[in-house]
Amino acid sequence: MGKLAVVTGGTKGIGKAILEKFAASGFDVATCSRKETELMSLRKELESRFGIQVFTCAADLSTPEGAYRFTSQLLELKRPIDVLVNNAGYFTPGQVTTESGGVLENMIGANLYSAYHTTRGLVHDMKARRQGHIFNMCSIASIKAYPNGGSYAISKFALLGFTKVLREELKEEGIRVTAVLPGATRTSSWDAVPLPEERFMKPEDVADAIYGAYSLSPRSVVEEILIRPQLGDI
Repeated sequence: MGKLAVVTGGTKGIGKAILEKFAASGFDVATCSRKETELMSLRKELESRFGIQVFTCAADLSTPEGAYRFTSQLLELKRPIDVLVNNAGYFTPGQVTTESGGVLENMIGANLYSAYHTTRGLVHDMKARRQGHIFNMCSIASIKAYPNGGSYAISKFALLGFTKVLREELKEEGIRVTAVLPGATRTSSWDAVPLPEERFMKPEDVADAIYGAYSLSPRSVVEEILIRPQLGDI
């Protein structure tokens, strides 16, 4: 039985690149999305390409019920979880003073509560084994406010705070915790921005950085991965 890496929101973008990286290294992988058709396509692709097992669950992690659905199915596998990457979330541009009502609540649900509830659902197995590595997909927006960041930046500041709390709580439990703070990465979130591909980071670069941090000995932890495009923020 191979190791198991769990990546939330893994059907595209950075999440998919992370799944591919761990699958290429022999890990079985698990992921979730709100769209069952995308999950079926992903499972077929990864199993065919890498010869590993892929576990999927259609769930909306922005709600406690969705997170419970996902984590419960994972626990039913009766398999140790070696890596958890809380990647689920989304970006909507806007300004705090003018964005529509409910944007903050929705963004907090998708970008913060998803990681909070998923971690709480799976961390007890890691604690029992005194090993595991949790990555939270933060953002440059976690440390730098910028125009049109709006509620997204608020949610990502909060996610970094959550990650710091986890690090302090779990360091004596043998569990490593890493905040990942990527700059502009070429995903569908940037489709409407008229800039060349070369101006963005590749999702695979973020995945490589995560795998590199995971690959260190248990005696060391990369607390934060801060990675930007070579030409700086967009």
